[in-house]
Amino acid sequence: MTLVPTIDPAACAAHGDCVDIAPSVFALDGDFAEVIGTDQDGVILAAAEACPSVAIVVTDEQTGEQVYP
Repeated sequence: MTLVPTIDPAACAAHGDCVDIAPSVFALDGDFAEVIGTDQDGVILAAAEACPSVAIVVTDEQTGEQVYP
């Protein structure tokens, strides 16, 4: 499975937990995080689960199915 994260900028509060867990995937850009790259599925999912604002949506690239939240 290949997971693809997207940020909901309306939900993101720029806590930075995603950047701490997955700095190759996320970066803070002013008032919200942005996706800047990729990493292993487990890292992407861990970062999404750590987001206190539940602002990271993770989908399966192959099926388009939403995996998280």
